[in-house]
Amino acid sequence: MTRAKRPDDRGEQAVSDAPDSKKKPADLSFEDAVKRLSEIVQKLERGDLPLEESLLLFEEGVGLSRASQDKLDSAQRRVEELLGEGRDGKPRTAPFETRGDRDG
Repeated sequence: MTRAKRPDDRGEQAVSDAPDSKKKPADLSFEDAVKRLSEIVQKLERGDLPLEESLLLFEEGVGLSRASQDKLDSAQRRVEELLGEGRDGKPRTAPFETRGDRDG
């Protein structure tokens, strides 16, 4: 559901016009996803949006939250692998499943 570009009554652009909202949450960097999620939370907390716009923002936020959590989980697994040591005392790494591997 993409809306045509239009400013709302506060001089801001409509929900789907935000630059990062056109990208899939998984395609954003962790930092960009968290930044966009913060923007969404601020807008929703104001409580002055129409219901449909609030629902669209909430849906986008849920996707961003899930994608961000997946990235954190992946980073944690990688750190755990890197902190492991082999018999020779050197750090050992091993391939691990990422979300993309499961979807494929």
